[in-house]
Amino acid sequence: MNATAAPKDKPLPKPAPVVWLDRDMSLLAFNARVLHWAGKPDVPLLERLRYLSIVSSNLDEFFEVRAALYTSLAKPKAALSAIDAQAQEALSKVAHSLVDAQYALYNEVLIPALAREGVRVVSHSERTLAQQRWVKSFFEREVRPLLLPVGLDPAHPFPQVANKSLNFIVQLSGHDAFGRDNEIAIVKVPRSLPRFIRLPDKLSGKRTLFVSISSVVRSHLKDLFPGRTVGDFSQFRVTRHSDLSVDEEDVDNLRTALRQGLVHRNYGQAVRLEVSASCAEHLCQLLLRQFELPASALYRVHGPVNLVRLNQLIDLVDQPRWLFPRYEASYPSQLATGTSIFQQLQAGDVLIHQPYESFDGVLAFLREAVLDPQVLAIKQTIYRTGSDSVLMELLHQAVQRGKEVTVVVELKARFDEEANINWAEKLEYIGAQVVYGVVGLKTHAKMLLVSRREGRSIRRYAHLSTGNYNPKTARLYTDLSYLTCNPKLTQDIEAVFSLLANQSRIPRLNKLILAPFHLQRSLIDRVDQVARATAQGVAGRIVLKMNSLTDEKLMEALVRAGQAGVEIDLIVRGACMLPAQRPGVTDHIRVRSIIGRFLEHSRVFYFQTGNDQALYLSSADWMNRNMLRRVELAWPVEDAALRQRIVDECLNTYLHDTVDAWTMDADGQYTQVPPARSRATSSKPKAALSAQARLMARYSAQP
Repeated sequence: MNATAAPKDKPLPKPAPVVWLDRDMSLLAFNARVLHWAGKPDVPLLERLRYLSIVSSNLDEFFEVRAALYTSLAKPKAALSAIDAQAQEALSKVAHSLVDAQYALYNEVLIPALAREGVRVVSHSERTLAQQRWVKSFFEREVRPLLLPVGLDPAHPFPQVANKSLNFIVQLSGHDAFGRDNEIAIVKVPRSLPRFIRLPDKLSGKRTLFVSISSVVRSHLKDLFPGRTVGDFSQFRVTRHSDLSVDEEDVDNLRTALRQGLVHRNYGQAVRLEVSASCAEHLCQLLLRQFELPASALYRVHGPVNLVRLNQLIDLVDQPRWLFPRYEASYPSQLATGTSIFQQLQAGDVLIHQPYESFDGVLAFLREAVLDPQVLAIKQTIYRTGSDSVLMELLHQAVQRGKEVTVVVELKARFDEEANINWAEKLEYIGAQVVYGVVGLKTHAKMLLVSRREGRSIRRYAHLSTGNYNPKTARLYTDLSYLTCNPKLTQDIEAVFSLLANQSRIPRLNKLILAPFHLQRSLIDRVDQVARATAQGVAGRIVLKMNSLTDEKLMEALVRAGQAGVEIDLIVRGACMLPAQRPGVTDHIRVRSIIGRFLEHSRVFYFQTGNDQALYLSSADWMNRNMLRRVELAWPVEDAALRQRIVDECLNTYLHDTVDAWTMDADGQYTQVPPARSRATSSKPKAALSAQARLMARYSAQP
């Protein structure tokens, strides 16, 4: 679709300067919005615990990836520039505040709410004698054989402490077996031990009672040091920098280098230290010195040092009434069961809106390709697929059936490296062609290409997606799958696969837009076209939906367009560095974030000038890494009915959300959107609208 545009030789006026928002502050603000869900009384109780766990998991990844990049926490403050020192101090203050809010919610709201329902995590001081005896027996039988306390002395230095593992530091008095008075010991708690243990019903009465593994170890520390007196002690957990760094141009085998790197990931630079709130100051200082951390990296917590493990408690409680009602995704509305998907695609492109429509449609497409004797070849990219994947098993079957299978595996998909390496080795072992993309770039594009003999010719069928080939996340993330046999589009996909395999030359593409070559420039040109048309008096409109917006050149283009009069709505789930609604600067730009039951993950880019519309789906967020350091795709949706469906479901509905939406204020802070008011009377609110709830209702009603 060609948007109306002014002549390109007439430059747009230079926009007023903008100071971008801080990316890391924006990430923490996103997590504060997620934490809000844990505090909502109308959310089922165990789901509130789950949101609390999600925030903890997000913060873990934030520290593992961002903290070491932001500043070196090991440096003394004097070694930092004034700007770095101020930025680090501000970021630390916000992070500490967010963690404090987590534990306040955990202790003051969620734990009491569980207790009112008869579910409690019982501390040692609260246990009856019978319960203490049972815990003692459990400790001796299941826990103690796995513990090996280490007393620190010149022959026993501080042991290696793995990333995010549970440990205890213990101060001892008295002499050891050799007459020495070494005072400090470390107890490492194995990951294999459950973090919560349910007490037998006969000891619980009519309640559901649990003990935490940290409480079990804590109450039996004296048993681990016979003849010594246990003084001060604390649980602690260290978070380490965990982004694998491999010089791809300096290794002969990337897969081998990454597998070796995985061994060392658990012992990278320490970036955060968590201890019990009651931890003695001298023990805190000892740990900070050991891990070479400043005081700002210390987090005193009122509860377990790892709230991520609350997921185990959710599973053990096993109360469906305290969970969201089960949502069964409908089979894709455009696909008819019992009819060849290949035949259906010959009649037109197919859109699947996940998780409202089932990922089973994608699996059915691949399954038909595997079983069809006329299918000669299957090519697919793999970024995150999980360790247990039906999709990967189907590719395995395709190889066994004699089809040519090519898989582009992204080995550097963060925290999925091991699963991807394992799948690459399995597929390579049985004869699939496995390639690892382009040196120095991550292959983040999601595409699947099927080549099928039909008469005397070969027709290609393809699947493109804004999400991953992961059936599990396809039930939790909102994404768009696009099935097509459009010859120009499938020819482009074939060309991109060839580029990834032989890296010979940048292909000429008909429909696809490819990063790192053209995507950023094409998007800037598209934004500028709308801006020029608007400057000439043609009404312009841009609506963008994505996960993150941090690319400066793209943000500069949006500011230019906004200052030219283009109305711009940005639906950005997470980090957004572009400030909205600043007088004289970004008056025409609005930013909102949707936080709901599902994780918003689809990327949709809509441009309108006058009556002309253009809409693209993409695997890429508007981040510098996606534009310049990854292989990403964007593709146009040219079918008018499908385009309107996407506008209705992914853009308009979200722009009218009054339940799960937050809007950015001029100061960069987010405010929850209040329910819309009726025009007839300001006191009577309209019915609240949740975009996700509306889509669930729409698709669950499908036959």
